[in-house]
Amino acid sequence: MSIKPRLETAFERALFRSRWLMAPFYVGLAAALFMLLIVFVRELIYYVPQAFTAGHGMSSNDAILAVLSLVDLSLAGNLLLIVMFSGYENFVSKLDLEGETDRPPWMGTVDFSGLKMKLIASIVAISGIQLLKFFMHFSEGGQINEVEAMWGVIIHLTFVASGVMLALMDWITGKTDKH
Repeated sequence: MSIKPRLETAFERALFRSRWLMAPFYVGLAAALFMLLIVFVRELIYYVPQAFTAGHGMSSNDAILAVLSLVDLSLAGNLLLIVMFSGYENFVSKLDLEGETDRPPWMGTVDFSGLKMKLIASIVAISGIQLLKFFMHFSEGGQINEVEAMWGVIIHLTFVASGVMLALMDWITGKTDKH
């Protein structure tokens, strides 16, 4: 029976504890979530009075674009939360939230593969909203930049194809024997 050398044990413990170097990243993501909240509130304050303005108020297309902008920010916020919580729990430490009754059911269950899929799904949704906003602006009589439209569609389709490929890879991995 061999005993592990002290140097190896010390190295492994230091390596394991280095996961805490990720904690400041999650604090930074929480700050980014706060920034998104500020932008969301600013957008809301900008759009709400326009809905009540008589005469030159919001058209239905303007209202839809405003709502899409707010939804876009909300999706980005949801994405940040998913990355923060699941990243922290997967790579740093389990969240010990005894007594919390409103803990979302997905917390603690999203592994790296699930995080990857939620991330790409959110990116596809955000990209789709941006593309829809672009084309709604065009339908209101705005000038369309054909190159910008083409690249918007190409980028969106790239995100969609990436999502399908990631899902396919996860499905194939799930069907193979683990080593």
